[in-house]
Amino acid sequence: MSVLTILLITNTFLLGILFFKSSRNNNTSFKNNFDRLEKNQERTERLVREEMANNRKELLKNLNVFNESLLSRIAEASTVQKNQLDSFAKQLASLTQMNAEKLEKVRDVVDKQLSSLQEDNKAQLEKMRATVDEKLHATLEKRLGESFKLVSDRLEKVHQGLGEMQNLASGVGDLKKVLTNVKTRGIWGEIQLGNLLEQILTPDQYEQNVITKKRGRDSVEFAVKLPGRNDQDVVYIPIDAKFPKEDYERLLAAQEQGDLEAIEESGKAIESRIKLEARKIRDKYLDPPQTTDFAILYLPTEGLYAEVLRRVGLCEQLQREFRIIISGPTTISALLNSLQMGFRTLAVEKRSSEVWKLLGVVKTEFGKFGDILEKTNDKLKEASRTMEKAASKSRNIERKLKKVQELPSSNVSELEGDALEPAADETAIS
Repeated sequence: MSVLTILLITNTFLLGILFFKSSRNNNTSFKNNFDRLEKNQERTERLVREEMANNRKELLKNLNVFNESLLSRIAEASTVQKNQLDSFAKQLASLTQMNAEKLEKVRDVVDKQLSSLQEDNKAQLEKMRATVDEKLHATLEKRLGESFKLVSDRLEKVHQGLGEMQNLASGVGDLKKVLTNVKTRGIWGEIQLGNLLEQILTPDQYEQNVITKKRGRDSVEFAVKLPGRNDQDVVYIPIDAKFPKEDYERLLAAQEQGDLEAIEESGKAIESRIKLEARKIRDKYLDPPQTTDFAILYLPTEGLYAEVLRRVGLCEQLQREFRIIISGPTTISALLNSLQMGFRTLAVEKRSSEVWKLLGVVKTEFGKFGDILEKTNDKLKEASRTMEKAASKSRNIERKLKKVQELPSSNVSELEGDALEPAADETAIS
């Protein structure tokens, strides 16, 4: 196909050349040339067709030859591949058989090793079990011995504690016997009240066993001192401790048994006893203006104080008729703390005049100090002006010295050495 194209292009090119030449020659020669050329072209086309037919036949022949060779090669390749597959199948079968044999051998070896390992493990476990049993037995015996020893020690301590409890019970019995005495109970309440006063107040703020009435002979257990109108006058607050133990114990026993009649009778007995003690305190210790118009009845237990407060109208009646304030261990502490704050307030009021005098002296001295500060300020201003004058003079001297030529450092050192030698000679002579 490419050859035909080349021939057609060549003929076209020759036709163009002939046409170009025909313009110069006459028409007859052109026509002859054109006919000759046309015959040549027909001959060329016929040759081309024949060539193409020959090429087609040769191409078909080559294709048949190629097809036959390809089929033969494919057949050969399939034969070779079949042979290779057969050999591969044989090798795979042999390899599978070999692997099965090796696996069987490996299984036998593993079974033997596992059996030996199991036997070794059994032996080791037996040894470990024997060791553990031995150590466990020893540890168990040791722990049991320690536990029995600890239990015996605890039992011994319990026995000692029981002995101490027996001693304590006997001591409680002795205390109960002691507290059955009215005077002893009063001393116990007095000691408790004295401890509270000692913890809260200073010794000069209260007195013990003091006679508060001018013409009386009975002394109150404690009395808190309050300042009077003058610095030397003292006003007392009488404080007396009472402990109606029998009536209170009967009330507790009746409450435990749930006997309402006994509870009512014991409550009335306590109320009567408290009123009686309040009347005694009023008659023995209250004497205004030497004392306050009220006194404090101290109950040493919170239970008894709560029982008195629970009686309806009792505290109001005691305050109204007998001028007595009931107090327990907690309330007496609060009352004494409030009195302590009052003492501090009075002390501050007494010292206020001294503070005012001290402030007056400070004010006078502060005025003098202000005068001294003004004089010092004037001196400082004068010194500042003098320093400013000296600074201005030094600046003038520096401006004048700028015009003087500076000497080299070597000449300066020589001049300093010359100046020092006469000074040393003068020193030696003197």
